[in-house]
Amino acid sequence: MMRIGLFLLTNLAVLVIAGIMMSVLGVGNYKEGGSLNLVNLLIFCGIFGMTGSLVSLFMSKMMAKMSTGTQLIEQPQNQTEAWLLSTVEELSQKAGIKMPDVGIFPSHESNAFATGWNKNDALVSVSTGLLERMSPEEVRAVLAHEIGHVANGDMVTLALIQGVVNTFVMFVTRVVVYAIDQFTADEEGEGGLGWIAEMVLTIVLDILFGILASGIVAWFSRRREFKADEAGATLADRQAMISALQRLKSEYEDASGLQGSMTALGISGSKMSAFFASHPPLDDRIAALQGR
Repeated sequence: MMRIGLFLLTNLAVLVIAGIMMSVLGVGNYKEGGSLNLVNLLIFCGIFGMTGSLVSLFMSKMMAKMSTGTQLIEQPQNQTEAWLLSTVEELSQKAGIKMPDVGIFPSHESNAFATGWNKNDALVSVSTGLLERMSPEEVRAVLAHEIGHVANGDMVTLALIQGVVNTFVMFVTRVVVYAIDQFTADEEGEGGLGWIAEMVLTIVLDILFGILASGIVAWFSRRREFKADEAGATLADRQAMISALQRLKSEYEDASGLQGSMTALGISGSKMSAFFASHPPLDDRIAALQGR
């Protein structure tokens, strides 16, 4: 129920902001007299595509905390929480960024994530399962990996890439739908798809093209994971980073796949899942750290 509410809230914010921007820029209908105004269409798609991505970025901390049940550590209640705060502070200083908020979320899986709209207003959170099953050195390496994401500006980079991808998905979809509508009309311009069929086809193609285009975003995400692993090795310890990935591999090697949408350290299975995976196979990441 909470995820549905967050989804609706995000989309409402997108519609309001995009509507204001279109009004300010004076962007009109991209269909004029039965013809397609490609400039207006591109601006229309750019506004909605980038707005959706940027609104999600600005709301990312709130959404992550609510969806995972992350509890921020304001005042440490035990030795583990005190250690987490001091470790994140130390690693943040090494990385040259402002200390992120630090949290813990309930999950049996060994997991962690970083999010936030800029590197000086971020959140780093780890699961209870990770704290239970990894050694302090391995947890420190995972924290360094997440801080590497923050310091490298990965959240902003991927949000911008997603915005560009959204723009072109919307643009291509509407051009294709217009072409089909024109092809099915007679010489007098009568007939065509009709507004209901046009709307349904637009939604279907938006989804299909969006799924295909998500592979582009996933490719960039996988590249950023290697950089974050290297940051974990540099900020913490290379062998500890390798050990953390090996432990994660051992933990999940008998599982069919990882569950949950906030997984920060993942395993890819089939070629199809690997194409859409946001993280490279663990064997590849371990080999990269080992220089193989």
